[in-house]
Amino acid sequence: MLLTREPGGTPLGDQVREVVLLRDDLRPDPRAEALLMCASRAQLVATVIQPALERGEVVVCDRFADSTLVYQGAGRGLDMAALRTVISFATAGLTPDMTMLLDLPVEAGLARKLAQTGGAWNRFEAEAVAFHEHVRAGYRRLAGEEPGRWRCFDGLHPPEQVSDEIWRCVATELRL
Repeated sequence: MLLTREPGGTPLGDQVREVVLLRDDLRPDPRAEALLMCASRAQLVATVIQPALERGEVVVCDRFADSTLVYQGAGRGLDMAALRTVISFATAGLTPDMTMLLDLPVEAGLARKLAQTGGAWNRFEAEAVAFHEHVRAGYRRLAGEEPGRWRCFDGLHPPEQVSDEIWRCVATELRL
């Protein structure tokens, strides 16, 4: 099993992660932000994910293309059709077999993040509550559009319970 994340997962992706998430002084235009995310993703797919899939490995990625649709599309207001085209190019058409959504109210999620980081938030975490509401709605909308791919979990449940629910779902899907 290969575990990876985005943005990141490659040296190029880690540099993009630094620019997009941590460099407050740069503030990329939403289109530039989306393209940077897709550049990181293209590198990850080409050099990490696709080779692992070709070896028959299961790949688990913390975030993927749907994040661009919700953060830059639903959150920043970019055209979803245009984003889908760029994402398809960046991923060479690769889509996940299964996507997990841990859904919880924005205030609860932000409170958890505050407790984890002590307030050292990245640019996205520091956005206004309205931005996060748009992102949450975007994820829920995507999950509703593809219920065969998305598995939704109540993020308000205790972490151990959510973890158990996710692993049962994965084990069923992988026939373990």
